[in-house]
Amino acid sequence: MYDIKSDPYSQVFTELVGSPYYVAPEVLHKRYGPEADVWSAGVILYVLLSGVPPFWAETQQGIFDAVLKGHIDFDSDPWPKISESAKNLIRKMLCPCPSERLKAHEVLRHPWICENGVATDQALDPSVLSRLKQFSAMNKLKKLALRVIAERLSEEEIAGLRQMFKAVDVKNRGVITLGELREGLRRYGTELEDREISDIVEAADKDNNVTINYEEFIAATVPLNKIEREEHLMAAFTYFDKDGSGYITVDKLQRACGEHNMEDSFLEEIILEVDQNNDGQIDYAEFVAMMQGNKVGLGWQPM
Repeated sequence: MYDIKSDPYSQVFTELVGSPYYVAPEVLHKRYGPEADVWSAGVILYVLLSGVPPFWAETQQGIFDAVLKGHIDFDSDPWPKISESAKNLIRKMLCPCPSERLKAHEVLRHPWICENGVATDQALDPSVLSRLKQFSAMNKLKKLALRVIAERLSEEEIAGLRQMFKAVDVKNRGVITLGELREGLRRYGTELEDREISDIVEAADKDNNVTINYEEFIAATVPLNKIEREEHLMAAFTYFDKDGSGYITVDKLQRACGEHNMEDSFLEEIILEVDQNNDGQIDYAEFVAMMQGNKVGLGWQPM
């Protein structure tokens, strides 16, 4: 028998603390115990497998509202290709009722966690590979915009992508080589031609050293739901439109390419491709249409 006063896990806490992304619903009600830690671990597991938090919004209050609703998205990529055992564990760790939530020792005994369970060592999921291949076909404007957006993302939002990068960067050098990317794809069960892999690396590699560093990888694999957020789109547009005229011109795009050591060829063609009203420049609406992949101005590389 133990002394309840000396056991920190027997206490009921009443202060609202913690990062919004990881806070358990009972914490928001200001009465919680060690079960809240299991919830936070469940959020981390969700992020590691998908690259995005299970509960998110553009404001802190919006995140709290999503936590209280407790809806977990297992329909979007990459969840259809993730094992039912992994999803079962996350559901039980993110159970809204603390008394019905798995205890820490029960999590460790779950089949997905156990050594002989059904967890895999896949390095790259299909959605990340798809985004890498799409990135290689984008024009310079969209690639630069994605790099601006990637720099604005919090560590919590890119935690899953960070783990994927580390899984491929087996030598822990901070860069991914052609060979490492090829091996990472092979571990997933995907075989690409050397030319395809080379195109992916060349597209993501802005400093022309035939490797992909961490920042380049994040920019090339940032999820769509991050790209479409209004504050990120506006920040990216403002990066190009430094004088606040409301337009991106060839000269502004050329300066941006120079700042990132990118070749500045085909810039006129890029402007023409995205420019919907044929005024020779890109306004914010046209920029958003390109970033969101609408029918006009998709942002693909001109032939």
